[in-house]
Amino acid sequence: MNDCIGWLTASGALSDIPLQRLKFCVRHFLDSVRQSIQTNRETRDLLSDRQRLLDELAHFVRQHHRPGLRHVINGTGVIVHTNLGRSLLPMTAMEALHAAGARYANLELDLDAGKRGSRCHHVEGLLCELTGAESALVVNNNAAAVLLALEALASGKEAIVSRGQLVEIGGSFRIPDIMRRSGARLVEVGTTNRTHLRDYQQAITSNTGLLLRVHCSNYRIIGFASEVSNADLAQLGKKHDIPVMEDLGSGCLIDLSRFGLAKEPTVQDAVAAGVDIVTFSGDKLLGGPQAGILVGRKQHLDQIKNNPLNRALRIDKLTLAALEAVLRLYLDEGQALREIPTLAMIALPEAVLAERARALCEQCCALLADYAVCTVRSVWSQVGGGAMPEQNLASWAVVVEPIAMKINHLANRLRQASTPVVGRVEDDRLLFDLRTIAADETDSLLASLQTALQPGRGERS
Repeated sequence: MNDCIGWLTASGALSDIPLQRLKFCVRHFLDSVRQSIQTNRETRDLLSDRQRLLDELAHFVRQHHRPGLRHVINGTGVIVHTNLGRSLLPMTAMEALHAAGARYANLELDLDAGKRGSRCHHVEGLLCELTGAESALVVNNNAAAVLLALEALASGKEAIVSRGQLVEIGGSFRIPDIMRRSGARLVEVGTTNRTHLRDYQQAITSNTGLLLRVHCSNYRIIGFASEVSNADLAQLGKKHDIPVMEDLGSGCLIDLSRFGLAKEPTVQDAVAAGVDIVTFSGDKLLGGPQAGILVGRKQHLDQIKNNPLNRALRIDKLTLAALEAVLRLYLDEGQALREIPTLAMIALPEAVLAERARALCEQCCALLADYAVCTVRSVWSQVGGGAMPEQNLASWAVVVEPIAMKINHLANRLRQASTPVVGRVEDDRLLFDLRTIAADETDSLLASLQTALQPGRGERS
């Protein structure tokens, strides 16, 4: 072991790695070699080649020491990709993150009064200004926002929900389970495909604490279907003095139908219709950091804010800094569409994407002619993030067909590259959708492709 560490330190190639990490890696590498000696002929051959053994060790150390969270090029065409971190933050948000993280900040200090203040105050005014709500609160994600609101408003009481809105989304977030955890008792009304106002009316009792709507953001019921409008449900709630809440999921602040998507209700629409509490995510169509946002009437938001669970779900200064920066961009809709990456990718014209795809394909053909056939194809992008199911955006992609390599092997090599690349496999071809590839990522994409396609390279990138 000491010999191995001595060689690693003497070579100078791993001089940036702390000695403690070197010792840990050498120990684990040697353990793995010992375990495979009995059954693996290649391992026995490796032991007879000192230089190759040391090279394998150096590679093992490098792989183990690199950061777990890394920059990945998203060639899938899915804009809000949950596995790849959802929404990208605008530069103003990144600058705000640095400022808040590198220096002390007035997180819970009222600078005017010189007394302790509320951390949510930094974004509450902006949220009210943008949505028309009376009050607002931010917690760590939308699942937490729903749980907190249910626990504060309907614990020990009945919460009435349309049967067709009892959704399950990724990560096993199921409305009935969340309601049980909150202490609210679920009362289903209507049928899977049709729910009427009279269904809610007939289900109301003296123990009803909440009328709940859940936006079916990740599926659609089509055909013979109907549901009660926000305005009608809000009127019913007002008549019986029962708050109405809507979980909008990936709620947005801008009508995106101008870009070829079906019209989705905005947060402002729900507030204007009279919904008392609206919850939505910060890191989906809003285009900000992970957060759960609640807006609505002050009397109900005050009740939610005073719930002890609120402290367990609160967000930190970094999330607040990024969210405030994103919300400020929405004060100018044009600026928001230009500078918030999620919105900018949705708004990208097809003609621009086609031009970029052709330019990238020319570069691929020049660099990769010996290893792959590269062409251009029109494709469909997706918004993703559980938002707008069955809605696509016309886009363009570069298609790579390796000559002497199986497509799954190439996809694996690209995921292991110095800058990992994730595309999508269709018809035994690898596609890279330009809608989700930034202009300044093309050089890295080409380098990763070149390394992954060449025989004997790629695994150790």
